[in-house]
Amino acid sequence: MAYRLMAVMMVTFLAAHSAFAQTDKSPDPQRPFQFNKKWEIPVTAALVAWPLYGMSKVYGRDPVPEAEVMALKISDINKFDRPIADNYDPKAAKTSDLFFYGSMGLPLVLLFDKGIRKDAGQIGLMYLETLGAFGSVYVTSAMAANRFRPYAYNPTVDITKRTRGGARNSFFAGHPGFVASSAFFMAQVYTAYHPQMRFKWAPYAVAGAATVTTGLLRLKAGQHFRSDVIVGTTIGTLSGILIPHFHRNKNYEKQKITLYPSFGEGSNGLTAVYKLGN
Repeated sequence: MAYRLMAVMMVTFLAAHSAFAQTDKSPDPQRPFQFNKKWEIPVTAALVAWPLYGMSKVYGRDPVPEAEVMALKISDINKFDRPIADNYDPKAAKTSDLFFYGSMGLPLVLLFDKGIRKDAGQIGLMYLETLGAFGSVYVTSAMAANRFRPYAYNPTVDITKRTRGGARNSFFAGHPGFVASSAFFMAQVYTAYHPQMRFKWAPYAVAGAATVTTGLLRLKAGQHFRSDVIVGTTIGTLSGILIPHFHRNKNYEKQKITLYPSFGEGSNGLTAVYKLGN
């Protein structure tokens, strides 16, 4: 259900982009990000299409034969991940879903900022690229790994739960990775539009806290092993940070300081004007 909602959101963002996107053909020095629509729109469409297809496969797996689940041995799990095999907490899983759902629309908060709102189409496209990049890596790894979740090893968990097709989707952790993608994307975009802000570390601290909390909840729930969470968190963080980074307009910061020649009686030189707003 959660990933179906994510799919709908991704398609909605892509459709909305054509209505709000700017039509500039050259980078605007007054905007912190730049885009090349000729290749970015088709690439983004591809990045969105593959996860949508992949999720239908990953979350539509056939049930696992009971005999295969009963044959699982905790001793076969590597020592780093082994302690998590005893975890199972449905309440923690539901709480992690709240972080997951909440992060989906998190970048919409950026629209309250007037300077960012005027670039809503471009920011929406970049957000789609971020989700698509993370989603593509996620579904590819999940389809290839087929790793059992921790609860599949836990004899105290109902066998109907342990034999679900989704019990094979342990690697890597999608929830904390998705939260990281959205939260760090928001931090990157907001600080890019406000380079003069005093506490630039604060949005990143919030993003990190949300990501770590989600990861810990998934461990407690028995949904993922430690290595799953570490990999998912890393890939999600990189997606949220690097996609905006690669779109940074190098001329934007230069526009913050403008030099004017000044001439007067007994003095000639330059006057520097620092622009505080956008």
